[in-house]
Amino acid sequence: DYTLVRYNTDLFESLVYQLTLEKLIENFNYPESILNLSFEADRVIIGLVIDKNYGNLLQISRFGKVKQAFFGQDILDFKFQRKRYKNKVVDIQSNDYRVLDTLFSISHGILFTQLVELKKQGVVLPDYRTIDEQISETIDEVHVEGKLKKTISENFDKYIISDPGIANLLERYKQYGKKLFLITNSDYDYTSKAMSYAIDPHLKHHDSWLDVFDVSVTYAQKPSFFNHRSKFFAVDKDNGWMRNHQGPVTSGLYQGGCAIRLQEDFNLLGEEILYIGDHIYGDVVSLKRACNWRTALVFSDLNQEVESINSSVSIQKKINNLMSEKENLEYSYNKMDLQEFENPGSVSKSDIDDYFNKLDNLNGDISNLLEQYKKHFNPYWGSVMRSGGEESRFAEQVEKYACIYMAKVSDLYDYSPKTYFRPGRRLLPHEQKILHEV
Repeated sequence: DYTLVRYNTDLFESLVYQLTLEKLIENFNYPESILNLSFEADRVIIGLVIDKNYGNLLQISRFGKVKQAFFGQDILDFKFQRKRYKNKVVDIQSNDYRVLDTLFSISHGILFTQLVELKKQGVVLPDYRTIDEQISETIDEVHVEGKLKKTISENFDKYIISDPGIANLLERYKQYGKKLFLITNSDYDYTSKAMSYAIDPHLKHHDSWLDVFDVSVTYAQKPSFFNHRSKFFAVDKDNGWMRNHQGPVTSGLYQGGCAIRLQEDFNLLGEEILYIGDHIYGDVVSLKRACNWRTALVFSDLNQEVESINSSVSIQKKINNLMSEKENLEYSYNKMDLQEFENPGSVSKSDIDDYFNKLDNLNGDISNLLEQYKKHFNPYWGSVMRSGGEESRFAEQVEKYACIYMAKVSDLYDYSPKTYFRPGRRLLPHEQKILHEV
């Protein structure tokens, strides 16, 4: 899901959203008026954090600081936000917070903000923590029960994006002698239907997706698959029946199992395996902490991020130039301030006022440019990968745990299977200064 099988996110999450509204009424007696709500795709981006105590939706920097927050449909006043969170590091491991780190959590975030807004307006609803937990429980139920998958299965052409490049990539890797594993949390029945639709029509040298993968593992229960030893059950591809499996796992179709067994049976070092997934925590962070496999993140919003950066590059250059000018002014002012401190009366008040006026004008120009810059990204949150001028918490997770990242799996088709991806050399501030002056 979202890796080999690419969904139309807005349509898929809109369906989940609608089914969840109905279930909230059915299971928890929410007022039927919530059916008047509509799916607002722009309201949430990947990487946001729900504050269960106060009902806020937070955008957090890589340092764990709240950079922006919404309460329902309204942005929190900066002074109030500062007072609420006191510029402290938010402990996202705490049960007081929920991280929205995957495309499957988009509908959760949208529903939460909308229900908080209704509660603000006087609609009788549970407390914020209960709202969050009931949404989570209901979405899980929607994903597990048959109606969602039945609707998707009957309308694959509506919900799944056809990408021949994925099948081409898999067959190229197969021809190069690569070993291919499919590891999914979906059950075999749905996996078979979705893969047959997304992959099989585009295969040129194989009859079925099952022929492409050396080992296919369904209902893997990630992230437990990466850090717990569990038995593999062999699955009969014709009827889906299972039986206990004895012996090495080097080919075939299975349910359950664990990562370390696959690695051992193929006699591979962890660094020889590249695992590609779309869930920063369930696929990348958990795996990196438990195994030493290489990791690749499929981040479908990346294309939009790149388009937004490209369209705003001229504005960013102007901001950079003004920031450089501001730093020079501040440096000169601080030297003048130091001179006045050590030699009172040596600096005229008019000179100080002149610097203040120049800085004030620069700040105004930078502020106006920043507003223009934001318009190229999400209208409420801006860039997924940045919180203000800093990298976002999501970007920090990507940088820390994903060896590479891409918008879609088929992007790898542009590279030979023998390509070795090397990280660029990161420069420390003193290195940047020296090299910039050379």
